[in-house]
Amino acid sequence: MTDNLNINAGLLLPEDMELAKSALEIALKEGASKARANLSFSVMDLVATLNGQVDKVTHSFDRSLTMYIYADGRYGTFSTNRVSADSLTEFIRKGLETVRALSPDPCRDLPDISRTALDAGTGLELGLWDPERNDMDPQRRRAIALGASIWPKEGLISEEGEYSDSVSDLYLVDTQGLECRQIETSFEYGVEVTVQDAAGNRYSGYWWDSNPKLENLNADECGPAALKRAMSQFDPQDFPVGRYNMVVENEVAGRLLTPVLNALNGSAIQQQNSFLADSLGKKVFPDNLTVIDCAREEGKSGSRLFDSEGVATSNSIIIGHGVVEEFFVTTYIAAKTGLKPTVDDCSRPKVMPTMRGGKREIMDRLSDGILVTGFNGGNSNPTTGRFSFGVEGFLFKNGKILHPVREAVITGDLVTLWNNLTAAGSDYRRCSSRQVPTLAFKDVDFSA
Repeated sequence: MTDNLNINAGLLLPEDMELAKSALEIALKEGASKARANLSFSVMDLVATLNGQVDKVTHSFDRSLTMYIYADGRYGTFSTNRVSADSLTEFIRKGLETVRALSPDPCRDLPDISRTALDAGTGLELGLWDPERNDMDPQRRRAIALGASIWPKEGLISEEGEYSDSVSDLYLVDTQGLECRQIETSFEYGVEVTVQDAAGNRYSGYWWDSNPKLENLNADECGPAALKRAMSQFDPQDFPVGRYNMVVENEVAGRLLTPVLNALNGSAIQQQNSFLADSLGKKVFPDNLTVIDCAREEGKSGSRLFDSEGVATSNSIIIGHGVVEEFFVTTYIAAKTGLKPTVDDCSRPKVMPTMRGGKREIMDRLSDGILVTGFNGGNSNPTTGRFSFGVEGFLFKNGKILHPVREAVITGDLVTLWNNLTAAGSDYRRCSSRQVPTLAFKDVDFSA
């Protein structure tokens, strides 16, 4: 198969897609009732720098074929990296032997063809592929990585940067006639710097940027941003424990949305491992919380026209003015639970703003509180929604930062926390697939 793949471009060729279709034909010939084939190929090149010098260069690629086989009321999934015409029949035969040894599962099925994506024929529909990737070479990657470096600079102890570009190509077909494809590129740069204060204490800061299009990558802004974040941590101080207004910076605010989205996943609900299991159609959150899935936003990271089953995505409301409007329910989970089938997950969630501006405007509005700029471990209980997170950030008063806080922990439950949402800004990070702006909450328990 390697000879049939455009390794440099990272794109599947017509003969590769014909091979995936032939895999379906073989599966039916060998006795399968239905089947789906997912053929994927990805390539990534990376240049890492250390203190202004190239430290590591890597080139990697991955190709795989995953078969979803239905036979005699049974089901199994099988993957291989040996994707070639001469090995395909044996691979599928062995898969079918395994499937026939499994227990029957009447809930397993392909999605209804009427629910699948009919508008993803070329893989280019969402504008996520940049042909500039084809013109990248080692010299150009090296120039981008070194050009983004801010080394040497006064106060810097070390600087570790990474530039990478990649392309992925996913092709999905099934025996019902489904055929869809997505091609996307990604250009990314991230850097971590370490600085030292007058007392010899060291602090680190990180910043990154990413975009499907090279021309929109702002690699040269990352070093100065990381340095500023590192130096802002000088002289951390203790603070009185208690309840505070909490402002969570846009770079890390997604950490608080993730467990909510996870709790809306049909598999968690089916396994009774979700604190939102009975929430569909109910007002669980405040009026000022609306979360939409911008699944089909053209040119944006995370966008997709179809999910892992080939089901068509849509721009939909997940939580509307506090009401839970949608669970993420696959065909299998729908059959197991009786829930309406939707998609397997949220593609590009976006918390809608309640005001213009970001952390500065929100801090001015709240006057006093703690600005959270990072999470340091902790967890949340998916069944109860109770959480305990280590955080780092700054105490602020009258809208102005006073000093960094040291070893802070926030505790509570996620439903109460989100019901204490007082503001959501409009300062989304365009590089993130999770569009969560700076958020503000009242009455959050902080301890040292």
